[in-house]
Amino acid sequence: MSGMFRSFSSFNYRLWFIGALVSNIGQWMQSTAISWVVLTGLTDNDAGAMGVTLGLQFAPPLLLVSVTGWVADRFDRRRLLLVTQSLLGLLGLTIGLLIFSGHMTLWTMYAFAFALGVVAAFDNPARQAFVSDLVAHENASNAVALNAASFNGARMIGPAAAGVAIVAIGTGWVFVANAVTFVAMVAALLLIRTNELIPRARATGAARLADGFRYVGKRPDLMVAFAMVFLIGAFGMNFPILASTMALEFGQDADGFGLLSSILAIGSVVGALLAARRDRARIRVLISGTLLFAVAAGVSAFMPTYWLYAVTLMFTGFSVVTMMTTANGYVQTTTDPALRGRVLALYMAILMGGTPIGAPIVGWVAAQYGPRAAILVGAVAAFLAFGIGVTWLFASGRVQRHQTRRFRLTLDETQPVTVLRAAPEQFSDEVAATTPIRVPTASTAPARSRA
Repeated sequence: MSGMFRSFSSFNYRLWFIGALVSNIGQWMQSTAISWVVLTGLTDNDAGAMGVTLGLQFAPPLLLVSVTGWVADRFDRRRLLLVTQSLLGLLGLTIGLLIFSGHMTLWTMYAFAFALGVVAAFDNPARQAFVSDLVAHENASNAVALNAASFNGARMIGPAAAGVAIVAIGTGWVFVANAVTFVAMVAALLLIRTNELIPRARATGAARLADGFRYVGKRPDLMVAFAMVFLIGAFGMNFPILASTMALEFGQDADGFGLLSSILAIGSVVGALLAARRDRARIRVLISGTLLFAVAAGVSAFMPTYWLYAVTLMFTGFSVVTMMTTANGYVQTTTDPALRGRVLALYMAILMGGTPIGAPIVGWVAAQYGPRAAILVGAVAAFLAFGIGVTWLFASGRVQRHQTRRFRLTLDETQPVTVLRAAPEQFSDEVAATTPIRVPTASTAPARSRA
C-alpha cells in the first residue's frame, strides 16, 4: 500500500476511519448549526455570545485535564469511547428536540455547550490515544495525519450540508442528523477486532495524575510545541465566529456561512494528506506551518469580496492543519506510551482550553471593531507563536552556521530530543528519574519516501 495510506493495511483502522468520517460529518453539521442558532436565532447577530458558547464548549478539557488524561490511560479506551460517543449523540438529539418544541433559549444553549464540552473532555484524549492502539508504532504519525484528513474531509461536507438544511428544512433537523451519524462510530467500535489492537504499555505502580505534567516539564520541545498550539488555538482558530460574521458582512445567509467552512476544509484536507506522506512529524514543519497561517490570516482580513476571502481560506486551512497535524503526530510518536493518554490530554487541553480565553476576546473584537480586526488578532498571535518556535530552534543549538559557507545556516536534524522513559518499578514514584532515549531522526529513521 502506498506510503500516504499505509495505515489502511490495518482492518481496525479502516473500520475506525469510516466510522469517524461519518460521525465527523454530523459533528460539523452540528457545530455550524449551533453557531448559526446563537448568532441569528437566539441573539441579534451577537458575536460575543458566540464567543461565550465556544468558550463553554472548550473550557472543560482545560478544567478536567488531569482526570481525563488519567482516565484515558487507566481504562479500556474502546469502551470509554462507546460511552462518550453515545452521550454526544444523545445531547445533540436533545438540542434538536428543544429547538422543535420552541423551548431553546440562549442560557439553555450555554448549558448544553458546557455539557458537550464535559463529554468531549473525556472523549478527545481517549480518541487521540486510541489511534495509536490501532496501528503499529511506525505508522502512528501516518494514522494521525489520515485522521486529520477524515476530520477535514467531513468539514468539506458537513458545514455546506448544514447550511443548505437550515435554509431548506430548519435548524432542528441538523441536530437530529448529527445524532444519527453517531451510530456509525458506535458500530465501528463494536466491530473492531480487539485481539488485533496494539498492546498498551502499562506502568507496574499506581500511576499518578501529576506524572503527565512532570513528563512534559522535562521536555522543552513539547513545551514549545504546546505554547505555539495554545496561541493558535486561543486566538487563530475561532473559525465559527470569523466565518459567520464575515458571511454576514458580505450579505450571505446560512448557506454562505456553511460554504466558507467547506472551502476552508479543502485546504485542510490537502494539508492532512501531505502530512500523511511524511515519514515522521518534525518541529520545523510545525514552525513553517505557523508562519504560513499568520500570513494567510493577515491577507484574508483585507479581502474585499466574498469569493476572494473564500480563496484565502484554503491557504488558512492548509496551514493550520499542517501545523496541528504535525504537533499531534509529534506528541504521539515521541511520548512514552505509558504516559501517552495523559500527555495527549494536556495537548488537547492546551489546544481546546485556549478557546475559553481567546474566543470571548475574539468575539468581543468582532462585535466592537468588525470581523476583520478579529482575524488580525489571530494573525498577530500566529506571528508570536512563530517567533517562539524560531527562538527555541536557535537557543537549543539546532540551527547552526554552515561549515563552509559563512552566511548560510543549517538545521541539525540529527540532534537528539530527550524523551523520558521511566523504569517500570519507579514509574509512579519518580518520573524525573528516567532514562533518556533517542528519538529516531533523519539519520536513524527507516528509509522511506519523503514529502
